[in-house]
Amino acid sequence: MSSYCEIARGHPFHGPYHDQEYGFPIDDDDRLFERLVLEINQAGLSWLTILKKQENFRAAFRGFDIDRVARFTAKQRERLLKDEGIIRNRLKIDAAIENARRIIQLRKSHGSFATWLESHHPRSSEDWVKLFKKTFVFTGGEITGSFLLSIGYLPGAHDQSCPVFRKIARLRPPWMRVTNA
Repeated sequence: MSSYCEIARGHPFHGPYHDQEYGFPIDDDDRLFERLVLEINQAGLSWLTILKKQENFRAAFRGFDIDRVARFTAKQRERLLKDEGIIRNRLKIDAAIENARRIIQLRKSHGSFATWLESHHPRSSEDWVKLFKKTFVFTGGEITGSFLLSIGYLPGAHDQSCPVFRKIARLRPPWMRVTNA
């Protein structure tokens, strides 16, 4: 079975994502929110579908500005449901809006989404899933695991022989800062 590192090489969508985003630590709340929304929207679909629509998602969700998305009204929700450039799934759209509202609450208690993540690190995959299910909507095991892997909280995004692995290692992602990892 081929690894993502092998599959992504030279691919017009997977390649840039693999080389510049996947597994890299993120500390910007809007970028974290973007990744969470994209992972939620990937449920039941291929990641390639999401990558092809990524710019459409950014436009539809106003650059993934958490404060703006949290204020989306029923009218804006209907606009999203009619937007052919994104995944028009009511549950996924509702989850994006509700999760933006929940991140605002996390900011009040922890200062930022990034700080909230860091305050819960390290923990097992199973405990992360429990925490995400308690904190967010539409975040089961696959979504939570993929999200955390993609932002450097869980190991395994890249093969150790992959040149991107070395780039990420220099950034000391959260999973590498665990003494027993």
